[in-house]
Amino acid sequence: MKKDRKLCAGIEATLKSTDTEEFIDIHFYRPAGYFWALLFRRLGVHPNVVTFASMLIGAMAGACFYFTELWINVAGMLLLVWANAYDSADGQLARMTGQASPLGRMLDGFCGDVWFVCIYAAICFRLMPQWDLWIWLLGAVTGFFHGRQAAMADYYRNVHLFFIKGEAGSELADSQTLRAHCERKNAGGFFSRFSDRMYYSYTKGQEAWAVRFLELRAVLARKYPADIPEWFRAEFRAKSLPLMKYTNMLSFNTRALVLCLSLLLNVPWAYFAFELTVLNVLLAYMVVTHERFCKSFVARLSAETS
Repeated sequence: MKKDRKLCAGIEATLKSTDTEEFIDIHFYRPAGYFWALLFRRLGVHPNVVTFASMLIGAMAGACFYFTELWINVAGMLLLVWANAYDSADGQLARMTGQASPLGRMLDGFCGDVWFVCIYAAICFRLMPQWDLWIWLLGAVTGFFHGRQAAMADYYRNVHLFFIKGEAGSELADSQTLRAHCERKNAGGFFSRFSDRMYYSYTKGQEAWAVRFLELRAVLARKYPADIPEWFRAEFRAKSLPLMKYTNMLSFNTRALVLCLSLLLNVPWAYFAFELTVLNVLLAYMVVTHERFCKSFVARLSAETS
C-alpha cells in the first residue's frame, strides 16, 4: 500500500496539472510514460533523445496506414500508442530531471507534426486510386487546420496553467520577449538560432488568435506588477476550466480514436472530414469563448482602475 502511494505520488509529481490532463492520459499514458521516464533517467538518456525516438516510431506508425491490410493498420495503431507513451515520457523525464527547455518544447510539438504529416501522406497515397490528386488538396487543408487546432489547444492549456501555477508551472511564452531574445542572441550555432526563430514564429501565430487575452495580460501587468492576486487567479480558472476538455479533444486522444475507427472501417477519408467539421467547430467555440471572457475581464479591471 505504501509503495502504491509512493508510485502515485511520483506520477502526480510529473503531471502539469490535473486540470489539463485527460482521463486516458491520467490512467494510461502518464503511468506508462512515468515508467519509461524512470528507465531513461537510470540510463542517462536525455529527454530530447526520447522525443526523437517518439518521432521515428510515430512516423513508422503513419507508414502503416498506407496499406489496406487490417493487421498492418493495427500494427500502426500500436506503434502510435507506443510513440505517444514516449511523447508523455519525454516531458515527464524533463520535469523529473530539471531539463525542461524551450528547445525541448519546440521539438515536442514538431514531433507530433511529423507523426501527422506521415499519417496524412499515407492516407493520401492510399486513396489516390479513388480520389486522384484531389485527396492531396483535402489533406493539405486538413493539415493546415490541424496545426491551428493543436497550437491553440497548447496555448490555452498553458494560459490556464499560468494562472493556477504561475510562470514556474507554465510554458506560456510571449512573442515580444522571444523576439528580443532572438535579437540579442549572437552566440550559439545555426540550429540554436533557427530553433529560437521557429519558437518565436510559433508563439506569434498563437497570439494572433488570442488578441483579447494579450490585452488582459497587459492590463494585469500594469495593475498588478508584483503578482496577480489569488482572487483573480481563482475567477480566471473558473472561466477557463470548462475549456480544458476541448483542448484535450483537439490534442491527441480523440484524434487517434477517430483515426483508428476510420481505418478499421476502411474509410480513412472520414478522419479528414472529422477534423474539418467537428474539430474546427470545437476550435471556433474555444477561441470565441476564451476571447469573450478575456474581454469581460479587461473591461472589469479597466473600470476598477478608472
